[in-house]
Amino acid sequence: MAKTNFQYERRQKDLEKKRKKEEKLKRKADKKDEPGEGVEGAEPVDGVDADEADEADDSGSSESSDDAAVPK
Repeated sequence: MAKTNFQYERRQKDLEKKRKKEEKLKRKADKKDEPGEGVEGAEPVDGVDADEADEADDSGSSESSDDAAVPK
């Protein structure tokens, strides 16, 4: 009677796991690339990009804090 080749079976299972993992990562990457799907706040508000709005907030707050720090 022939012996079962456990190493071959294990290798096949490992290859199958690796293939499934790669497919899952590919699906996630494809889903991430789709614009506007599942991401809140991704669209600009009132024609202003989120990055520009953050920069405007940062520059305005730093000026007011400088004025408050200077004694008169």
